[in-house]
Amino acid sequence: MYRLFLFLLAFGCSPFLWAQTGQISGVVWAGDQPASGATVVLSGTAFSTYTDSMGAYVLDSIPEGRYTLLIRALRYGSSSRSLTIRANTQQTEDVDLSRTSQGLDEVVISGTLKPVSRSESPVPVEVYSSAYFKKNPTANIFEALQNVNGVRPQLNCNVCNTGDIHINGLEGPYTLVLIDGMPIVSALSTVYGLSGIPNSLIDRIEVVKGPASSLYGSEAVGGLINIITKTPQKAPRVSADVFGTTYGEYNADIGLKWKAGKKATVLSGINYFNYQQPTDRNGDGFTDVTLQNRISLFQKWDGDRKDHRVFSLAGRYLYEDRWGGDMRWNKNYRGGSEIYGESIYTSRWELIGKYQLPTREHLTLWGSFNQHEQDSRYGATSYIASQRIAFGQLLWRKALGKNELLTGLALRYTYYDDNTPATATADSSTSQNAPSRTWLPGLFVQDEIKIALNHDVLLGLRYDYNSYHGSIFTPRLAYKWAVNPENIIRLNLGTGYRVVNLFTEDHAALTGARQVVVRNELRPERSYNANLNYIRKFVTAFGFIGLDASAFYTYFNNRIVGDYDTDPNQIIYDNLSGHAESRGLTLNADASFTNGLKIILGGTLMDVSLTENGVRRSQILTEHFTGTWAITYPLRKLHLSLDYTGNVYSPMRLPLLGPEDPRPEYSPWWSIQNIQVTYNGFWNLELYGGVKNLLNWTPARTAPFLIARSHDPFDKQVQFGSDGHVRATPENPYALTFDPNYVYAPNQGIRGFIGARLTLN
Repeated sequence: MYRLFLFLLAFGCSPFLWAQTGQISGVVWAGDQPASGATVVLSGTAFSTYTDSMGAYVLDSIPEGRYTLLIRALRYGSSSRSLTIRANTQQTEDVDLSRTSQGLDEVVISGTLKPVSRSESPVPVEVYSSAYFKKNPTANIFEALQNVNGVRPQLNCNVCNTGDIHINGLEGPYTLVLIDGMPIVSALSTVYGLSGIPNSLIDRIEVVKGPASSLYGSEAVGGLINIITKTPQKAPRVSADVFGTTYGEYNADIGLKWKAGKKATVLSGINYFNYQQPTDRNGDGFTDVTLQNRISLFQKWDGDRKDHRVFSLAGRYLYEDRWGGDMRWNKNYRGGSEIYGESIYTSRWELIGKYQLPTREHLTLWGSFNQHEQDSRYGATSYIASQRIAFGQLLWRKALGKNELLTGLALRYTYYDDNTPATATADSSTSQNAPSRTWLPGLFVQDEIKIALNHDVLLGLRYDYNSYHGSIFTPRLAYKWAVNPENIIRLNLGTGYRVVNLFTEDHAALTGARQVVVRNELRPERSYNANLNYIRKFVTAFGFIGLDASAFYTYFNNRIVGDYDTDPNQIIYDNLSGHAESRGLTLNADASFTNGLKIILGGTLMDVSLTENGVRRSQILTEHFTGTWAITYPLRKLHLSLDYTGNVYSPMRLPLLGPEDPRPEYSPWWSIQNIQVTYNGFWNLELYGGVKNLLNWTPARTAPFLIARSHDPFDKQVQFGSDGHVRATPENPYALTFDPNYVYAPNQGIRGFIGARLTLN
């Protein structure tokens, strides 16, 4: 009787209980494919589930009220939407993740030279969208990369502000910079070309840390940065971005898109940057920042071909006039020995294209050509150089069962000529000009094998024949284990090689009073690398959190090192008789919360060292720790968004001019921090403004001077002994010569900025 009473009570009350709750069901899609294993969560509650193999899900017995439905699939992306649960209802919420703007799993190409979702790639690839770089607006790629973890734009000269890009502590020549997958930013163009690539071209930037020589050949020893330009079809019809700073810097980007007939879409862009206000806030008589006048023109054509075959053709022209030096300098002193200045004229044009052949097999032809002309004066030293690089590559992709094959034939031709001994015949008595012409044909094969449901192996081998150095083999192995949709482990092993041209890669070989000494014929470097990567994704009632951790190790043979320590009057280049190592740990964390708060944090702990004759020392200009952050919070009711970005660096060893140099041997801890406020309350106009370098930090805070003997840049008052070394005198008590290479950070202090972005679709 007691059990019957409970049954009748429950049965009689069930309609009343059901009336207070509701149900949600639906199907999650990724285009035309069901998104199986997607996480479905009601924010702020314990209601959660996973989609089945058909993408279906059900959440039952939900109390009525307003909720935020969060759906995320590691392979496809994420979505959130607000909804209301009503009593005694069953509502359907279908979601297509391919149509959302919150995709966390972008399509990447840099790791394997084929489009693949980031989580599916056996090679870890970091992706940074153009929106990320708008959190701290800059005029070029070089400055924008300061907020990418493990990537540091390194200034190499206090006078002309040349720079290169370090990845995990390895110097700029070890970083290959690509545009749309093609190696056209290298050698001579790495010195000034990086500052000439405007942010307005960017769709996204892909970063691969560790050697990628098996796919890309020489220069990809430390990693690569692939700048993916905007696609005309997805670009707005009209776009404009203009900003200025209180330093007197002005930058303007304008983009236009139109249809050329029925079969092509064209995107044209122009970038103009101008800075013409000499500033000397550290009181050394020299400009703190180089003055620049730069224009860049860009056009890209995308064809609409049968069966969606690829056709893309793009061209760009860059001209830049920059100078830095004595505040009294003008162009009348260019190349003279009266008033010191470093003046560089750069003219560069590029052509890149991609064409998928009209065949049943998937064959794609890639090609590029660029010409770089540089006319430079470093005081009275003239450096006039010309470089032309042609690149062609035929790729064949083929799926065979569990194997995804990629085969490529590549040919690269480099012409280089300058007015230095680097391109002169060896006989000094009858020395003649002898431009360098390097042919580099190559063949590579890559096989991505699905060995089990959640296990992938990638095998790669590349053979190159360098017309100067002969045959070079670079194998590669990658393994990916998708433990589950939220945990992925990757192991990458590879080798790399690099040949060197000092005068195109090392600006210190040209500026200042140091003599360049090459002791022996430089042999190509070899490297061996291992990288272990782990990705963990969390889905909570408050949002999504992602962790990306890696341990890396690289071992070098024949490492080519510029020795600044043996003789303060020389830079001595030679192959290291011992070995070099780069090792460390890196962690990226990104979080996106339901209240709109987004946090991106990064940190890299590393040790880069050189070992010779049993003595181990840290590499010059290399920090042991670097950290970056970007924090965004929207104030939706006010149509405002706040961005706080920054970086921090640990001390690094600096290039001194001998033991008597009074400047600190190590830099201090330092940090550049920025804040921005954006107003987006207008239909198609966005206003933004903020402050850069909030802490007003510059290297001048911790050093008595940065440029050695800036008052005597031609060393007219320096006395040398019979041994060739500088003698200490009352006028020169520390026995120094003019040297602007003691630099590790920007000289610009705190400054405000304001700008506007217009977008018409």
